[in-house]
Amino acid sequence: MLWVKALHVVFIISWFAGLFYLPRIFVNLAMENETNTSERLLLMARKLYRFMTMLAVPAIIFGLWLYLGYGIGKGPGNGWMHAKLGIVVLLLGYHHACGSLLKKFEQGRNQRSHKWFRWFNEVPVIMLLAIVILVIVKPF
Repeated sequence: MLWVKALHVVFIISWFAGLFYLPRIFVNLAMENETNTSERLLLMARKLYRFMTMLAVPAIIFGLWLYLGYGIGKGPGNGWMHAKLGIVVLLLGYHHACGSLLKKFEQGRNQRSHKWFRWFNEVPVIMLLAIVILVIVKPF
C-alpha cells in the first residue's frame, strides 16, 4: 500500500501544479489584447487542461484504492476523511469550472476581469491547505 500512497501523492502534486497554473494563464488571457499572444495562451491552456485531467484520473483512482484498501474514514473519529473527501469533490468542481472558463475564452465570451481570475487562482491553494491540515492534524 505504500506504493499506492506514493503514487497518489505524486499524481496529486502534479494535478495541483496544473490547478495552480491554468488560472494564471486565464489572468494573462483576460489582460491580453494581441491575437497572436492570445492564440498561444489558448493553446497552452488547452494542452495544460488535457494534461491535468490525465493527472487527476490516477490521483482519484489511487485515492479510492487507499480509501477502500485501508478502510480509512469508516467508523467514529474519522470526520477528517469525510471533510477531505468533500473538499476533493469541490476540487473536481473547480477543475470542471476551469474547463468551462477555457471554453468561454476559446469562444471569445470571457466577461471576467483579470482581477477576478487572480482571486479564482487562490481557491486551490486554500483547498490544498485545508486538505493537508485535515490529513496531518486529523482535527476531528
